Amino acid sequence: MSAARIAALNYYPVKGLAGVSVERADVIATGLRHDRSFMLVNPDGTFISQRTTPAMAPLRVEVLADGDALKLSADGAQDLEVQVAYDGKRRDVSLFAKWFGVGVVQDPAADEWFSERLGRPVELVRVTPEHERPGWGVHEGLTGFGDAHALLITSLSSLDGLNGRIVETGADPIPMNRFRANLVVEGWPEPHTEDRVLRASAGGLEFGYAARAIRCAVPTVDQATGEKRGPEPTRTLAKYRRQPDYGGGVSFGMKAAVLTPGVVTVGDEILVHDWLPEGPDPAPSAR
Repeated sequence: MSAARIAALNYYPVKGLAGVSVERADVIATGLRHDRSFMLVNPDGTFISQRTTPAMAPLRVEVLADGDALKLSADGAQDLEVQVAYDGKRRDVSLFAKWFGVGVVQDPAADEWFSERLGRPVELVRVTPEHERPGWGVHEGLTGFGDAHALLITSLSSLDGLNGRIVETGADPIPMNRFRANLVVEGWPEPHTEDRVLRASAGGLEFGYAARAIRCAVPTVDQATGEKRGPEPTRTLAKYRRQPDYGGGVSFGMKAAVLTPGVVTVGDEILVHDWLPEGPDPAPSAR
């Protein structure tokens, strides 16, 4: 198998908003530093995502001063800089009606800015200093406000295979940003090689397979405009990527836990130390 390397690194400061591409990243126990450390919630504390609010996609957040401030920006809107509250007033928050915790309330000016952009009342919260939320799967690990895992890993060969099938239907290919990956791999000749990686390393990072990434409606959202562009890629994925062990959902990419934190850089070689054994995916039974 040819050498595989990191082709791209991305983190998403606020869950559901635009990602930030970097050449080098410090990966901590919960994933890339600052990844999904913040979240927008409804007045009742339930999280907001592109599943129901696709207009979140083009809203941008830049982390300033090593995490002490945020710069909020969007086309047609005035930028806003706010200080980050690491602790202070807290409120109850929840994800998928499965995880219930608390978040640190942020600057009301940020709430107003986001509410105006989205046309609905929302509040910005940050993980607490003592936040410790386990994931699930073969390797559980920890996560911030991510859906359930520290890292989402995809490969260019998987995207090429998918786009080849999409183009055959007469539809346009889609970009990788639809899948909102943290780490994109190049050099694996076979699509979906990431599904078979049990334990691997890159740079100073070691990660382990947690589960396959079952996709919701978010990949049908144009990340540049915040508009739904369905039915692709879901329609094509449903033809060859359904996973009976995951309730029939369609998968693209794999979720991973951080086994050893470390620094990674675009171009670092991916070294696979162990592959998943042949047979049924062990992740669903570990949930």
